[in-house]
Amino acid sequence: MAVIKSEMAGTVLEVKVKAGDSIKSGQEIVVLESMKMEVPVMANQSGKVAEIKKKVGDFVNEGEALIELA
Repeated sequence: MAVIKSEMAGTVLEVKVKAGDSIKSGQEIVVLESMKMEVPVMANQSGKVAEIKKKVGDFVNEGEALIELA
């Protein structure tokens, strides 16, 4: 299974996909807040969302899994 990871530390503001969704490389999938800025996280590959690893309000560190693809 492929995993999309956070490229920076921050708090999850919005999750734009749900389990079962098909996503494309380059699609905005999550929005993080870091240092009072909204930072979009883009999919680095296409696939089907198997599991959302973080929910709104969760803090994530750089390199932490956000979404698992089937």
